Amino acid sequence: MRISYPVAPGDFSNAGKVSSTIKSLLKQLNISAKDVKRMVVAIYEAEVNMVAHSYGGQIVCTLEADKAIVEAIDTGPGIPDLDLAMTEGWSTATPEVREMGFGAGMGLPNIKKHTDDLAIETGKDRPTHINMLFRLEGATDGS
Repeated sequence: MRISYPVAPGDFSNAGKVSSTIKSLLKQLNISAKDVKRMVVAIYEAEVNMVAHSYGGQIVCTLEADKAIVEAIDTGPGIPDLDLAMTEGWSTATPEVREMGFGAGMGLPNIKKHTDDLAIETGKDRPTHINMLFRLEGATDGS
């Protein structure tokens, strides 16, 4: 199953809507609660980063029996120093974004923490493509 969701730039009132929609889908598919939680955390962080720092893009979720691959593909200005951006607490968020409660510099570190494999293609003046792999525990019986 492969599903794509658009993410609008600067739309903080809907930030989290994609991750919430995916969460509902994962629960319907009886994905384990542990896998749902870590996937939703990583997807939410990617989604908020796209809203705050890009010109929009999409999140593509591919679900297989034993794994999920989630791609966050933006049309933004890229990340000039990825190593620095992976540092907890480092942020380029504007004061306005921080006033809304976003931009704490934990997005990419949280994504890395919750994925089984992470690949990020980016650079100054290049869109960012985040590829997240989640190995799934398997379906639960719902109890």
